Amino acid sequence: MIKLDDMKLKIIVIGGLSAGPSAAAKARRQNEDADIKLFEKCKNISYATCGIPYALSGVIKTREKLLVVEANLLRERFNIDVNLEEEVIDIYPLEHKVITTKGEYFYDKLIYTVGAKTIIPPIKNIEKAKNWSPCRTIEDFDKITQKGVLDKANHVTIMGAGLIGVEVVENLIELGKKVTLIEGGDGVLPMWESKFRKFAQNTLETHGVEVITNTFVKDFNVNQGKIFSIPTPLKEVKTDFVIMSVGIKPNTEMLTNKGAAHIGNGALKVNQKMETSLPDIYAAGDCASIKNILTNEHDYLPLGTHSNKGGRTAGANAAGGNELYKGGYKTAIIKVFDYTLGRTGLNPDFMIKNNIDFKTNLVITGATPSYYPNQKDIIIETYYAPHTGKILGCEAFGEHGVDKRIDVMSTAIYAGLSIEDLSNLDLAYAPPFSPAKDPVIVTGFVSSNAYKGGYDEIGSNQLHDLLTNNLENNYQIIDVRNKAEIEKSYMLPGAVHIELDTIRAKKLLNLDKNKLTIVYCAKGMRGYLSYLLLKDKGFKNVKNLSGGFTIWDKLY
Repeated sequence: MIKLDDMKLKIIVIGGLSAGPSAAAKARRQNEDADIKLFEKCKNISYATCGIPYALSGVIKTREKLLVVEANLLRERFNIDVNLEEEVIDIYPLEHKVITTKGEYFYDKLIYTVGAKTIIPPIKNIEKAKNWSPCRTIEDFDKITQKGVLDKANHVTIMGAGLIGVEVVENLIELGKKVTLIEGGDGVLPMWESKFRKFAQNTLETHGVEVITNTFVKDFNVNQGKIFSIPTPLKEVKTDFVIMSVGIKPNTEMLTNKGAAHIGNGALKVNQKMETSLPDIYAAGDCASIKNILTNEHDYLPLGTHSNKGGRTAGANAAGGNELYKGGYKTAIIKVFDYTLGRTGLNPDFMIKNNIDFKTNLVITGATPSYYPNQKDIIIETYYAPHTGKILGCEAFGEHGVDKRIDVMSTAIYAGLSIEDLSNLDLAYAPPFSPAKDPVIVTGFVSSNAYKGGYDEIGSNQLHDLLTNNLENNYQIIDVRNKAEIEKSYMLPGAVHIELDTIRAKKLLNLDKNKLTIVYCAKGMRGYLSYLLLKDKGFKNVKNLSGGFTIWDKLY
């Protein structure tokens, strides 16, 4: 006689945190009768890894606040057999069997959600030192905070200026620590375009962070088990503690060794059902790739949003459902002290490297009306296809409202909207939240003008290259700000001063209408009006400096 339990669909989930519990809970919602087991090698089933930097400073008050899902909740509410501190050490795909530290189990469907591991560079003397740690897991948090380790450290060095590294930096500064941030690349937050990386770095340095870029640490100076300094080409950094945040590597060897298809960094290839190339095995979270819906390629997007959605999709399908996770396109956001940096879609570095044609426009505009108290500007740069206007990407920086605008632009990208569609969006308006012409609407106006051929601009980086390398001096620059503005700042090299409101009446005999003519104001709007007036007066090649003097001054 066949036992009823033998007829149940057997689902095994390997790994906790976000993707695993999401998969297990969705599998139960999909199939009440399935036998669902979850294995986690650690004693905590799920915790908020993204909250760890904020728990260091006390923004998140207690360690317990990080423990977002208790094992008993999964056991009692979802009838999931949760096995903590039981590590899966091998998988046999043909036999549909897993081996753990305590036994062997058979499955009909397997969901692999074991995440990624911190990359530890081969640094000389690192094995001799105890005063360093990654900052990704609850165990890392415990090491950093146990026995007053962090309290005793006056200076902390962060290695790696990605999302986690920069978040840790801010929270250590909030604790009153002296902080050095060392990054191997040419700027912080490499997901962003170079200007926006510079905005973030300027903000860090304004708050007292020492930032060292283009530097790969090769050795630690260690005495009695403690790192006391780090040699770099710039200087010797004296420090009391080191936090390692140079990147992660997908933890996939158990399946890649069995032939599972993967991308270059080892992340498992999955389809939109989150199925791997191995039969009846799904994967989600930081161990899996997902489809980039803009490039149509497998991509690695290790963020909690994708872990949860991918886990949910894997759980549904493993339990007999039919759901698709269509993918992502690198939407991200980070708080850098009082500022926010956001992005979505493709960035210029990627598009240039991959020969993707694009146009770009930048606007600086108020996140709220100028008459409303504490009005703050937001900088938005948008990238779009030159022949169709389809939006390809967007980045933003400001003190207020960045999250809202990036989410709107992300939605526009998913919907396949063009730059001309932006000005037709019906967005929420009230003075505490937005001007009547929302920054996204303004972006649509400006980029539509450029897309239709009625406007052209030059970026600060392009202008800097022109000033540095153009020895023929076949250009002219006009500063259209008023005298008071110039007296408080400076004019660009070689610029002549002609206020906007005088251009219409002047004959401009000292200017060559056939030369490249670059106009600029403080933020861009008056430069645009000057652009139109000069074109009307017969100037052949006019460009407005995008973002005006404000962007130039932030960069140079």
